[in-house]
Amino acid sequence: MKTTSLQFDSHSHLLRGPGGSLPVPASDLQAQRLLMLIEGECLGEPVGAVAQKYGYCRQRYYQVLDQFKQGGVAALLPQKTGPKSNYRRTDQVVRQVLRYIFLDPGASPEVIAQKLRQTHFPISLRSVQRIIADYGLQKKTLSPQPQNPAPASAHAARARQNPRPARRRSLPRTRGPAGPGR
Repeated sequence: MKTTSLQFDSHSHLLRGPGGSLPVPASDLQAQRLLMLIEGECLGEPVGAVAQKYGYCRQRYYQVLDQFKQGGVAALLPQKTGPKSNYRRTDQVVRQVLRYIFLDPGASPEVIAQKLRQTHFPISLRSVQRIIADYGLQKKTLSPQPQNPAPASAHAARARQNPRPARRRSLPRTRGPAGPGR
């Protein structure tokens, strides 16, 4: 019975075997996870060493193995981490923010956030500001404009920007006999 050995070189990203090598792109996490499971489960390598070679801990190795057993290769795709929904900005909170804005258009986001917290909606000021911005209800604020400069300095600045063209010297006119066209 002939034994074959597969080796994955994580530096060159090549899967080497007795018949040659196969490149595995560094960006293909799905293939790398599959290779990790093959080395750990089929080739009899120590799980801790295999997991460390691929940049995982033992616990994560077994999580990936469970994912593979439940969903096959498709389950090895990296999943989005973090919350799957807006657990703070729920539909009810959004409705309440809009309600407060329409009841009191002069209310600031700070006041609205405080009212929501008083009615047992755990929400931050920034979340209220995001809701207001999402619906385009933010107030326009005027940015401070510089004072108008004195008229003399404005004239000097304008003169520097638009210098007058140089005057052409006029030639002396000669009076000749009046012609029919004059």
